[in-house]
Amino acid sequence: MAKFTDEEKNRFYELEVSLWKPETRFDRDYMDNLLTEDFFEFGRSGRTYRRDEALSAPMQEIDIDLPLREFQIHPVAPDVVLITYVSEVQYEQLEVGNRSSLWVKRDDGWKLRFHQGTAVEE
Repeated sequence: MAKFTDEEKNRFYELEVSLWKPETRFDRDYMDNLLTEDFFEFGRSGRTYRRDEALSAPMQEIDIDLPLREFQIHPVAPDVVLITYVSEVQYEQLEVGNRSSLWVKRDDGWKLRFHQGTAVEE
């Protein structure tokens, strides 16, 4: 499978972090360009989200602990990668989740096709 340069690894990391930064996560134009037309997500809560819901999410602060823990890139096919990591987000209490994102390469760059968050008891 593919080997990635440090620059490519950094790009994948920055793409994932952009999903947590309010200035990019709630920028409709940015997210519209980032998500595939058929994007969907299984949230940490167990709820399923579709692309239109992701694009219309209201602005909010996200108190995530960076850097993302256990960040790994798993090549699936020449133009598909699975990113996995552990998120730690502080709401009323600390919420820890296993995260996975499926990225597909298109002519205009990497696009997010699927994301899943699974609750973890710490």
